[in-house]
Amino acid sequence: MIEAGESGGEEDEESAGLRKIIHVDMDAFFASVEQRDFPELRGKPVAVGGSSGRGVVAAASYEARVFGVRSAMPSSRAARLCPDLIFRKSRFDAYREVSQQIRGIFHDYTPHVEPLSLDEAYLDVTEDLRGIGTATRIAQEIRRRIRAETGLTASAGVSYNKFLAKLASDQNKPDGLCVIRPGEGAAFVQSLPVRRFHGVGPRGAEKMARLGIETGADLAAQDLAFLRAHFGSFAEYLYRAARGVDLRQVRANRQRKSVGGERTFHQNIDDPADLRETFDGFVDIVWERIERAQAQGRTVTLKLRYADFHTVTRARSIPHIVSGKSEFAALGLGLLEDLMPLQQPVRLMGLTLSALVRPEDESGRETAAERSGQLPLL
Repeated sequence: MIEAGESGGEEDEESAGLRKIIHVDMDAFFASVEQRDFPELRGKPVAVGGSSGRGVVAAASYEARVFGVRSAMPSSRAARLCPDLIFRKSRFDAYREVSQQIRGIFHDYTPHVEPLSLDEAYLDVTEDLRGIGTATRIAQEIRRRIRAETGLTASAGVSYNKFLAKLASDQNKPDGLCVIRPGEGAAFVQSLPVRRFHGVGPRGAEKMARLGIETGADLAAQDLAFLRAHFGSFAEYLYRAARGVDLRQVRANRQRKSVGGERTFHQNIDDPADLRETFDGFVDIVWERIERAQAQGRTVTLKLRYADFHTVTRARSIPHIVSGKSEFAALGLGLLEDLMPLQQPVRLMGLTLSALVRPEDESGRETAAERSGQLPLL
C-alpha cells in the first residue's frame, strides 16, 4: 500500500536488511520564504527572479503555478501567463539562513544527511537514534518541526532507496507525505509516466513515446539490449529504475565535482546572434543552480553538440574562485566566441562550473574529497 498525507504507518519489519531513506523537499522554497517574510505577498502569485530583459524565474509560488508559471521559465513568458505576477529579487542570504536551520533539524535525527541543494536533502534513518520507531514517524516529526520552527512547509517521501524516496516526496505536494514500503516499489514506479523519472527530460520522453514507452510499465517491458540500442549508457539506469532498484548510499557531506546543466533545443540554432542570446538566458538558469548548491569553483566549461551529434567542449580555469555571475558569464561567452563561426547548427548547449572548493577553503585549491554530482538536466 502506498500511503499519502499524514496517515503514516509501520514499516515492514521483515525487511530488516533494507535501508530507511527519507527525501525532504521544501515547497516552493524561495517563493515561500518571500511570502513568509513579507505578509502582503501571502496568497498571491509570486516569482523569484529577474522581471525584465532576459530574466528567468528561479522559483514560483503555488498561486503562480496555477497559471503555468514554472522555474527556469523566461520571466517575459511568466508575465504573459500571469499578468498579476509579483516578481521578487533573489535573497540568497535569507534562503541560506533558513536552509541551515532546516539542516539543523535533520541532524537531530541522523548524521547521514545528503543535501542536494538549499531546499532538499536525503536522510538515512535506518538507525533510529531517538527511538521514534519508524521512518514514517521520523518524517512526520521532521515536517512538524520545520513548520513550527520556520513557518514553512515541506513534503517528504519515505522508502527503502533514494530513487523511490525522491519520487515519493513529489507525489503529494505541497505539504504532503508518501510512503513506499518494501515490495511496493516496482508497482509504484510502473504506474508513473516516464517523465517523472529523474534524468528523463522532455526530449527523452518524446523519444520514448516514439518507441511506445510512456509509463514505467512500458519501460519495464523492454529488455536491456533494447534499451542499450536506443539509449546507450543511460540504459542501465533506466532498466534499474523501471524496477524500483537503486543501490546508491546517502552520502553525508558529499562534495560535487561540478554544477551546471544542459539544454537541448527544440530547433537547432545556426545563427550566431541567436546562439549568443540563448546563452545569456541560459547563464541565468545555471548560475541560479550554482547559487542553490552554494558552489564555488575556478573552471568554466562550455559544451556544444552539433546537428550531427558531434560534441565539442572548451574549458577555462582561472587562479581564483569565480567571483559571481558576471565573471561566470564572461568566461562562458569567451569560450563560445572561440567556437565561432559555427561548424554547423547547434542542437545542445551545456555549461558548468567545476574545480569546486569548499567554502571554508580559502586557498582555492580543489579538495580531495570532491565527488561527481552534476545537477539534473534542463
